[in-house]
Amino acid sequence: MTRPRTAAAALLALPLAAAALLGTAAPATAHTAPPLTCRGQGVDPGALVRARAEAVIDAPLSTVWKLQTEVERWPDWQTHVTSTDRLDHGPFRPGSAFRWTTPVPPNPVTPATSLDITSTVEQLKRGSCIRWTGPAVGEGLHIDGVHVWSFTKVRGGVLVRTEETHTGELVDANVPFATEVLQQGLDAWLADLKTAAEARAC
Repeated sequence: MTRPRTAAAALLALPLAAAALLGTAAPATAHTAPPLTCRGQGVDPGALVRARAEAVIDAPLSTVWKLQTEVERWPDWQTHVTSTDRLDHGPFRPGSAFRWTTPVPPNPVTPATSLDITSTVEQLKRGSCIRWTGPAVGEGLHIDGVHVWSFTKVRGGVLVRTEETHTGELVDANVPFATEVLQQGLDAWLADLKTAAEARAC
C-alpha cells in the first residue's frame, strides 16, 4: 500500500476477494498483542481496521521466504491473486515495488470489481520480516494499507505471523465488516502459503 497506512498493500492482501464471500460481518475483535514490526516499524497505529493471523508452516525458511518474496509468481499459488508485475529489478529489498490485482465479487459495500494494488517495500530483513505499504483501488473503492510479515524458525517449521491495517472512507464507515473481510483475506493468504510451501518441501 502506500505510505504509513496508506497502504496495506499490498495490502491488501486484500483479501477483499475473500471478503466477498462474507454475508454479514462479525464484530471487530480487539488485538491485545503488541503490533508486529519490521526494523522498528509496524502497521498504522491510528487505523480502525486491523487484523492479524499466524500459522506454523512445515517447510524450510528458505522455501517460505522465496514464495513470499518472488511476488511475480504469486498467481501460481495464491487463489485470489490474478496478476502481479514487479516494478523494479534485482533482489527483493526496501524500495522494491510491485503491482498486483485481485477480484472482488459483489458484496454489501461495492459492486463486482477488481482491485489494483501497488505495494512498496518499506522495511525488510532477509529471512525475518517485511513491511510494505500501498493503495488498493477499485470501482468506488480506495483503501490504504500497511502490511507486516514476520518469519521465525520454530520446532516443526516456520512460524509466519502477519498483521495489516486498512484506512479509507468505505472501510472506516463499516469497521466490523471491513475487519472481517481483512481477517478472511489474511487467513486465506496464510493457508495458500502453507499449502504451497509444504508441497515444495515434500
